[in-house]
Amino acid sequence: MEITRLGSQPSGKGPEDWFTGTVRIDPLFNPNESRRAAAALVTFEPGARTAWHTHPLGQTLIVVSGVGWVQKEGGPVQEIRPGDVVWFDANEKHWHGASATVAMSHIAIQENFNGKVVDWMEKVTDEQYKK
Repeated sequence: MEITRLGSQPSGKGPEDWFTGTVRIDPLFNPNESRRAAAALVTFEPGARTAWHTHPLGQTLIVVSGVGWVQKEGGPVQEIRPGDVVWFDANEKHWHGASATVAMSHIAIQENFNGKVVDWMEKVTDEQYKK
């Protein structure tokens, strides 16, 4: 058994190469010898969002507060709210973030495949975000 205490891992700022706007990442757990998954609580200020990206084994988002938007490539932007669970298939190109006027926090869970949990791509443009 392992217990990770609240505050034992520092919060971090979402890197500008991967995010637009103000994003805070609070790590929850990382892959280890017996666990493939990694998870973080990610908080997006209004208007903040990820860049386009994929996950080799997919990604689960569990919305815990606020109002957010998600989109898979070729699909419509969809609203997400607390209690919603979003699943992106393996290698499905997508983005997610807060709505334009309300912050949003979600728990993001993704599995490690050959040392990688994510492939980052180009940033979501303002035009794509505001659709």
